[in-house]
Amino acid sequence: MATPFSDKIIQFYASLEHSNLHTGDVVVMNPYKNEDVKKIIRQFHIKFFKDTNSRIALFGINPGRFGAGITGIPFTDPINLEQKCGLTNRFAKKPELSSMFVYQLIDEFGGVQEFYRHFFLSAVCPLGFTMDGKNLNYYDTKDLYANTRNFIITSIERQIDMGIRQDVCFSLGKGKNLQVLEQLNSEKKWFKKIIPLGHPRWVMQYRRKLAGKLQEEYCKRLREFV
Repeated sequence: MATPFSDKIIQFYASLEHSNLHTGDVVVMNPYKNEDVKKIIRQFHIKFFKDTNSRIALFGINPGRFGAGITGIPFTDPINLEQKCGLTNRFAKKPELSSMFVYQLIDEFGGVQEFYRHFFLSAVCPLGFTMDGKNLNYYDTKDLYANTRNFIITSIERQIDMGIRQDVCFSLGKGKNLQVLEQLNSEKKWFKKIIPLGHPRWVMQYRRKLAGKLQEEYCKRLREFV
């Protein structure tokens, strides 16, 4: 019997290590070592991914302090984890802008069960970073990207092996995140097509009045492939 997607992704997160990613004053966030996160990761993926269906990946940047940096689940803050995903948790109930946009998008698509049946929220770099107490993107310094590049490649390839579709993926971010993903894809030939969408945080910070319209546009693009 084929191994369910849930089992593969639970093992993937449990195995993430960051010993070689540290550089200078950068602090690596690895929430997957936290016992509460391990519990939620298991509950979440068994609830939504216990099947052998392939999924389309939506690649964000890397976990932030108030979303996946707390829950371990990309674009999922503790509030949406409880209210939208139905998973009670002991995390501090602080909202996170990207998560707000994404779960409104998921509602627009038809809800969590329907969305996660087709899609997998991920990140180009599955571990996060801070410096001076602030979020840091994997591409923000040359040294950090140089240290994370091989880790990123291995992580994406492991996810593809779990059942990520290779005909298409989405980049949540039209700037540097897309550039890196396209450069690596040109080298590795992972995906036939990469479709860029504006990053949820960018929308909520700079285009908030258009959030509803953009969610409709994003849903239209997503539905083209299911």
